[in-house]
Amino acid sequence: MNRQTETSEKKLTRRDVLKMAGIGGIGLLVGAGGMKTFFPQPTQAEPSASAAASKGDYIPFYGKNQAGIITPMQDFISMAAFNLTTSSLADVRKLFQSWTLASARMTAGQPVDDEIENPHLPPVDTGESIGLAPMKLTITFGLGASFFDDRFGLKSKKPAPLVDMPRFNSDEINPDWSEGDIVVQVCADDPQVAFHAMRNLARIARGKAVLHWMQEGFQRTASADPSGSTPRNLLGFKDGTNNPIASEPKLADEIVWANSAESPSWMTGGTYMAMRRIRMRIEVWDRSSLEDQEATFGRHRHSGAPIGKSGEFDDLELGRKDSTGKPLIAPNSHVALAHMDGKVKILRRSYSYSNGMDVKTGQINAGLLFICFNRDPRKQFIPMQQKLASADRLNEYITHVGSGLYACLPGAREGGYIGDTLF
Repeated sequence: MNRQTETSEKKLTRRDVLKMAGIGGIGLLVGAGGMKTFFPQPTQAEPSASAAASKGDYIPFYGKNQAGIITPMQDFISMAAFNLTTSSLADVRKLFQSWTLASARMTAGQPVDDEIENPHLPPVDTGESIGLAPMKLTITFGLGASFFDDRFGLKSKKPAPLVDMPRFNSDEINPDWSEGDIVVQVCADDPQVAFHAMRNLARIARGKAVLHWMQEGFQRTASADPSGSTPRNLLGFKDGTNNPIASEPKLADEIVWANSAESPSWMTGGTYMAMRRIRMRIEVWDRSSLEDQEATFGRHRHSGAPIGKSGEFDDLELGRKDSTGKPLIAPNSHVALAHMDGKVKILRRSYSYSNGMDVKTGQINAGLLFICFNRDPRKQFIPMQQKLASADRLNEYITHVGSGLYACLPGAREGGYIGDTLF
C-alpha cells in the first residue's frame, strides 16, 4: 500500500480511502475540493535499518525465482490456503499487486505500509513485529488447480503438471485441511515474524479472498543445534537426510524448476509444491520397541545411518543381507521405498506441527507438515507417494489428513508483481 501526496489536503493511503468509503474498489472521497477519485501509485520497499544492520537476516523478495523454495530452511513456518471470493480477474490482479508490495516490505523488516497515525482509523500494520529484525522471512505464493476453473478465463493456461491430487491408500483426507485456490508459505527464524506476515496478508485479502486453512510449524532452532545437523521429526528420527543439494543449479534445474518441456512459458522460474498434513500416532509409536522403530524407517535412530552402517550419509546399499540372508534394510521400510531406486528425487521442506490435544481422544494432535517441491509432480511426488502408500511400514503410525498440489509462481522483478507472467 502506498502514499499519495495531495496539495491542500492531508496525506492518505489507499487503505484509508477504502476504509472510509467502505468499498473494495476505487475509493471516493468528498472533501473541500468536492468528490475526488483516488488512484495509488506503487512504491518499492528498501531494507529497513534493522535489515541493513543485519544483512544475514534479510532475504530479498524480488528475484527470478521466489524465495522459500531452495532457500535453506528457516526455523518456523506459517502456511495457509485462501479461497477467492471475487470472480473478477482485475480484483485478483490487484490482490497479487498488493501482496507483492506488502511482502517486499515485510521481508525487508518494514511494516506493510507507512502509518499515517490517524487516531480515528485502525493502524495500517498490525504491529506485532515492530522492532524485530526480518529474521530471514520469506513469502512464497502458489496456485491450486481450482484457481484455473471458469471464474477468471484462465482455464486454458492451467499447467499440465497441476493435476488433481489422487487419493492414495490409507488416506483420511479432510477437505477442511486440503487444496485451496491460493497457497502461501511464510517461513522465518522467528514465529512472531512469520505470524505477522501471514496475518497481514490475510488482512489485505479481505473482500477478495478468505482463509481456507492455516497451519503453523517448527523445526529445531539454530541456537539449539549450532552444528546445523539434519532436523528430527516428532518420531525422533532424522528427516531429510537424502535431500538433494538445491543450491547446485544443475540439481535444482533437474529436480525443482519448471521448464518448457512440461509447463507453459509463464511458469518458467516456477515449480510445483506438494503439501501433505500427516497426523502421527504419537502414543502408539511411543509404545513400540527401538528395534521396530528402526526397522520401520530403515535407519538407526541415534546416528541416522542406514541399518548396519555408522554414518548418516553412508550409501543405503539396499541389497545388503545379514548372516541368515535376510535384508538388513526391510524392502517395506520407509527409506527403501522412498529411495525409488535412486531415479526419482524431490526437494523436501517439511516442518513438524503440534495443535495441542485432540479433545475427542485425549491424545496429542501432532505430526508433520510435509512440503516438497518438484519440476513435475506426475513424475516425481505422485509416483513416490503411491509407492509409499501401498506398503510403507510407517503407515501403521501415520495418517494423511490434508493434501494439496500447487503451481508456485515465478519470482517477481522490481516494478512487477507475483503472477504478472500469468495475468
